[in-house]
Amino acid sequence: MSNSDSIVPGNNPLRPEQANLLNQLLPGLAPEQMMWLEGFVSGLRAGQGGPAAAAAQQPATSPELTVLYGTESGNSESLADQTVKAAKGSGFKAKAVNMADLKVAKLKDIQNLLVIVSTWGEGDPPETAVDFYEEFMSDKAPKLENTRFSVLGLGDTSYEHFCKMGKDFDSRLEALGAKRIYDRKDCDVDYDDDYEAWHAGALKALEAEAGASATATAPAAATAAAAPVKYSRKNPFPAELKERVLLNGKGSAKETIHLEFDLEGSGLTYETGDALAVIPHNASDVVEDLLKASKLDGDTKVSLKDGEFSLHEALTSHLDITALSKPVLSRYNEFAKSDELDAVINDKEKLSDFIYGRDVVDLLTEYPAKELTADALVGIMRKLPPRLYSIASSPKAHPDEVHLTVGVVRYSSNSRPRKGVCSTYLAERIEEGQKAEVFVSPNKNFKLPADPDTPVIMVGPGTGIAPFRAFIEERQATGAKGKNWLFFGDQHYLTDFLYQTEWQSYLADGILTKLDVAFSRDQKHKIYVQDRMRENAKELYAWLLEGAKFYVCGDANRMAHDVDQALHDIVEQEGGFSKEEAADYVKQLKTDKRYLRDVY
Repeated sequence: MSNSDSIVPGNNPLRPEQANLLNQLLPGLAPEQMMWLEGFVSGLRAGQGGPAAAAAQQPATSPELTVLYGTESGNSESLADQTVKAAKGSGFKAKAVNMADLKVAKLKDIQNLLVIVSTWGEGDPPETAVDFYEEFMSDKAPKLENTRFSVLGLGDTSYEHFCKMGKDFDSRLEALGAKRIYDRKDCDVDYDDDYEAWHAGALKALEAEAGASATATAPAAATAAAAPVKYSRKNPFPAELKERVLLNGKGSAKETIHLEFDLEGSGLTYETGDALAVIPHNASDVVEDLLKASKLDGDTKVSLKDGEFSLHEALTSHLDITALSKPVLSRYNEFAKSDELDAVINDKEKLSDFIYGRDVVDLLTEYPAKELTADALVGIMRKLPPRLYSIASSPKAHPDEVHLTVGVVRYSSNSRPRKGVCSTYLAERIEEGQKAEVFVSPNKNFKLPADPDTPVIMVGPGTGIAPFRAFIEERQATGAKGKNWLFFGDQHYLTDFLYQTEWQSYLADGILTKLDVAFSRDQKHKIYVQDRMRENAKELYAWLLEGAKFYVCGDANRMAHDVDQALHDIVEQEGGFSKEEAADYVKQLKTDKRYLRDVY
């Protein structure tokens, strides 16, 4: 660089070698890096000059920003928190707000709004956002002509209504008169890159209109840069498997395993109610079947976002080779060019039937492509997503450990044996003493009461028992005096009573106040947890009147619906309410965060 091109002018107080270093550094900085550097210097100046100098670095006014989130598993909440931190670094007075805690009418008071919302199941809002969503989509929603907004949707392309909530919020905000300042981004389960692009672009657009300054909280950015490496979603911790125990007895139709992982030295912390994410590897036999179906050499090099790998390694450790979706089929048919597959893709019923019970091997076998390169094959698939499991331990009872309760999935479909990717990875492809990559996924909406005297009612059949094992361990460790009532169900008493000796010990010690079990196949007439609830209707309602919190964990498709119906019926019957009044009562339980669900 010549003197005429120098960024640092000649008449400066820097020594020549210092000026030379800056002239080498500054031209190569990206805008966000330059912004951070400016804030870092401002932070140093604020620190040297004391409070007055620090105040001088603050903009005269900091525009307010609300990051509104709707979350089921905690991902939207986590991204909202990250967005708030970034926004504060850009000079905003920012806060994250759960849809469960905001009245729709209050939206009219928000000038700068970023929405992060996940889609649950078949196009539904997250559990805690149902009421907000229904009112927001109704005529009760206010006009929002003074609101600037952008939306990030989280979803899963393996579901038909991919990111429906994000799309609904985006279009509804526009219909209410709000101004979209940055395009909506729809994210699949591998959302990190899309989120980074969205939040950087949305904040930049808001800065341009709201006049925020990057100097507001730059010292915090400087501190974060110097912090030690943290294990997280982007940097999972290799946790050693200390123990694996089969929980079912001989002759059971089920395979449920208890796993204990070592977290010592990870810095990872969790609370009861949180989930542990596990990054699995695909089974070697499925990988070999896919290589055979594709007629490709596993040693061929392929390029992914994370780098270059052999095709075999990419299929084993990096790509989702089982889940089919409309986008996967559409990308593949660019090579297969099958009219029959095109008809499947464009027929909702045929598509649903084809996807159920099939994987990528079936796709390649049933609709072979004449010319399919290794790069083309990996290009049709998405990144292998982590699997989340409710944590089955209290950190107070098991320091530096985390326990899981996992139901192993095995079945047969289309003349081929099938297996759950992560459940069989944990059951058979990792040995005790080996390590799996994990990170903690917080769930702030599924927690024990702050008041240790509050009674709790827990409904957790099958692997839904996991968080309640953690709850009881926590209440024992903290000496909580509140009553504890557990409903557990499975197929057979002799083979499927998960953690039986532990529950009986807790009963004997008085930590577990009441235990009701339902083993559906031990008698001619099937009995489920909702049946046990109805048998104890009077006492269950009395606990609710005492202020008990009601928790449900497990299968979302049938169990959670049946338990919800039983709860409505019990409230109607024991409270002497009409159906509408009972519905209002249960709705109020949810609003008061006394009816909490962790369903999947």
